[in-house]
Amino acid sequence: MNRHIHFERLHNFRDLGGYPTEDGQVVRWQRLFRSDSLSKLRDEDWTSFLNLGVTTVIDLRYPWEIDRAGQVRHHPSLAYHNLSIEHRPYDQAALGPEIETGPYLAERFVEVANDGVAEIRRALEVIAEADGPTVFHCASGKDRTGLLAALVLTLLGVSEERIIEDFTLTELATERLVADWRAAYPGKELTWPGYGRAPAEVMRLFLDALTAEHGSVHGYTTDLLGVDADLIAALRRNLLEPAQSVGE
Repeated sequence: MNRHIHFERLHNFRDLGGYPTEDGQVVRWQRLFRSDSLSKLRDEDWTSFLNLGVTTVIDLRYPWEIDRAGQVRHHPSLAYHNLSIEHRPYDQAALGPEIETGPYLAERFVEVANDGVAEIRRALEVIAEADGPTVFHCASGKDRTGLLAALVLTLLGVSEERIIEDFTLTELATERLVADWRAAYPGKELTWPGYGRAPAEVMRLFLDALTAEHGSVHGYTTDLLGVDADLIAALRRNLLEPAQSVGE
């Protein structure tokens, strides 16, 4: 199944629908999307984007990234939220080839999970409260976006294996993401082979780390994010539907 939705300038725009949950429901199609930066949307893509009916955009980037690259263009149908969940910037492109992709990125994910508690919690609330389709994104739609996707899917009851599988789908966009970086920085050298990559090991190590520290990923959301039964119920009401209704 190809979850990627084609745009000329977006390379990693994906539908999170269709994933089954442990209680026999499924994530609704065309209700929750993940993406690389919507600032890249051009005129030829804008109508296609609006046709998805998106009402809520969550931008996970730093304010300085938005100042440099822009944000999704204004439209009266869009509620825009900038929730910068990462607090310790680092330059993946400048890393050396000796840095192992899986362990290194998993450590950064754990940092974000601990540093960005307020913003992650608010992002979950925004998704739960949205009155229409929501898209959340960072720059490449891989790391910060992948972390939030994993937490949402966990709270919905999607299995860990499917969450890891969803993370790895960025690999289908890696070549174009690397090409974008080279076009943006023609005078620089891309030294890290892990740039734009999303191997399963990253997400598996990250989820294992949360489990080791908090007993489970749910434990992390309860202990640090303060997620309660009401928020989980709101997420499930907004994003799930009975499996038997799919295709009817």
